[in-house]
Order: sequence, then structure tokens, then C-alpha cells
Amino acid sequence: MQNTTVLIVEDEVPIQNILSSYLRAEGYTVYTAGDGASALAQMWAVRPSLVILDIMLPGMDGFEVCRRIQQDFDVYILFLTARSEEVDKLIGLSIGADDYLTKPFSPRELMARVKTILRRSRTPGPRMVAARPVERPVLRFVQFMIDPASHTVWRSGSAIDLTPREFELLYVLAEHVGRVCNRDQLLERVWGSSFAGIERVVDVHIKQLRRKLEDDPGNPKLIQTLRGVGYRLTATRLE
Repeated sequence: MQNTTVLIVEDEVPIQNILSSYLRAEGYTVYTAGDGASALAQMWAVRPSLVILDIMLPGMDGFEVCRRIQQDFDVYILFLTARSEEVDKLIGLSIGADDYLTKPFSPRELMARVKTILRRSRTPGPRMVAARPVERPVLRFVQFMIDPASHTVWRSGSAIDLTPREFELLYVLAEHVGRVCNRDQLLERVWGSSFAGIERVVDVHIKQLRRKLEDDPGNPKLIQTLRGVGYRLTATRLE
């Protein structure tokens, strides 16, 4: 927890104050922003480990703030918002958020989720920083190559822009190429055993991977669905 910085992006000052109070009591360094533009400016200044982000912000909404953060930083994002529709959760998680908590919320539950997120291994800072230890091997396939050291997927000589979650999901599928991975296995490996979100987040991320990797995302060949079972990567491994 030492030197762990949290950025709260919330336009309601009373909620800012509550969150700040709980986080500081746990030893975190806290910064706040009341809108998206201020949040993006602070990202470069304070390099937080975690961003707690509201969706309904003045001007730029939280979804757009999340997208822009994901373009430049490899950082944890927790959505905290009054929008409780499942579609909003799926959108938030699909664009790179790590968790989603709806208002009204229990401060204790929020702190538990913050601690769970920050136990994972990720280095805050620019997006090119590897999210996990570099000793994992490069995985080479006829169709693409996955390099965990640079956190990059290469296809036909070009880098594919993946969110950290998309990268980890593809890496897990690639480790088990030719074998079926069910949703529970993928949730545990990529989101963690304490993930309290919705199972469909896996489907949303698979859809995003297909859009970026498949020649015809509507008729996928690389990432196959086995209905009622899970997903299987069918790429050809290069030894």
C-alpha cells in the first residue's frame, strides 16, 4: 500500500470527500478531479495506481475518460456510478475497466474491492509498461505473436491495440490453444477469483478480440464458441 496513489474522478464533492476520507485512512495518497479534462491532466502529473471513475461527469463522460486513459496508461479503473443497467456495466468493463460498483454503495465494500484490485500485479504509468512479470514466454502462432514483455500482440508485422484485459484473455486462450476454456476459468485467470462482476464480461471481451483479430468477426475462425461450454483458440502454434 505504501506510495499507492488513487485518483477519484467525481463531480459530487460530498462523495469525493467520503471516498477521500476512507482511502486516506487506509494509507493511500488521494487526488481528486471533478471532470474528465482535469482527470486526464492529473493522470500525467500523479501517475495513479487506481482511478475511481464516475460515468456521469460534466462535459466528457466517464466512458470517454476511460477510453482515453486506456490509450496512454496501464492503470486500474473502477467505475463508481448511479447507472446500474447491465448494459452500462458491460460497456465499462469492455473498454478496460477492472470493476464496476453502483451507487448507493457501502464504503466497506468499496475498500474491499480497491484492495482486491491493487493486489494484482500492474505497474502504473505509460501504456507500454508490461502489466505482469516479463518471464512469461513469447507465444508464436502462424496468425499472430504474443509478446508479454512488451504487452503487445503482433499480426502481419503490425501491433494490435488491445486493452490489458483483452491481452490477458488472449494470452490465457493461447496458453491452452486447441483446448476449451470455460467462462469460470477465464474469469478466475483474467479477472481474479474475487471478481464480483457479471459473467457476460467474458463474452464482451471475446467479441472485442474477434473484432481486432479475425478476418471476419461475424464468422470467427480463430476464437471459437462452444455453446454452453466456453471458448477455444484454434491458431496454429509455431515451436
